Amino acid sequence: MNVPANLKYSNDHEWCRVEGDVAVIGITDFAQSQLGDIVFVDVPTVGETLAAGEVFGSIEAVKTVSDAFLPVGGEVLEFNGAVDADPSIVNKDAYGEGWLVKVRMSNPAEYDALLSPADYEQLIG
Repeated sequence: MNVPANLKYSNDHEWCRVEGDVAVIGITDFAQSQLGDIVFVDVPTVGETLAAGEVFGSIEAVKTVSDAFLPVGGEVLEFNGAVDADPSIVNKDAYGEGWLVKVRMSNPAEYDALLSPADYEQLIG
């Protein structure tokens, strides 16, 4: 399983990368492999301010639908238009082109509390 060293992770299998005061968030390689072929991603929360751990959208695969949780709280600024047009990008490039949302963090300390790559690797075994 691919677990990039430059990211932080949540127990819910989201990854997070910080660019200034904005967090770029997606689902992990492990999560996309467990879901299977992703056919639809719905993010109705753009413009809303949500707390860490709240559902920001859903990811629909061929056989299941899974909620997507924010690893850090803040205002959902943007949903990745490329994923909206072609959800399979998440399967192909979960850590790059397959990012899901950008969030202006309300409490950057929440990022520091996320799992390190080593801790996430232990979580997924």
